[in-house]
Amino acid sequence: MEIVYELLVVVHFLGLAALIGGWLVQIRAPQRHVLPAMLHGALTQVVTGVLLVGIASTALAEEEDLDYAKITAKLVVALVVAVLCWANRRKEAIPAGVYLLIGGLAVVNVLVAVLWRTG
Repeated sequence: MEIVYELLVVVHFLGLAALIGGWLVQIRAPQRHVLPAMLHGALTQVVTGVLLVGIASTALAEEEDLDYAKITAKLVVALVVAVLCWANRRKEAIPAGVYLLIGGLAVVNVLVAVLWRTG
């Protein structure tokens, strides 16, 4: 089960790379839109994140307790990003505020993952 968990972590990171990479590639473009990589990356992040928590709560739970506040915060942010990408996926151009919100929340999720430490 440990190898499955580690492979899911890799896929989770690839989803993050697709989301932020797709966002960064058009940061200077006059008109920005949701690239398929951004949408698929956001959806990959949500699905693999839920699977990672499921595995961690069963197979790896003997080793450490999970921080459900952190998990909930990350899930909410990831869902907002995924919904924003989904809702704007077919638009020719999206407002700058929406574009910045998608990328900003993706970066916030990384910061929460790395910097949020439990006591």
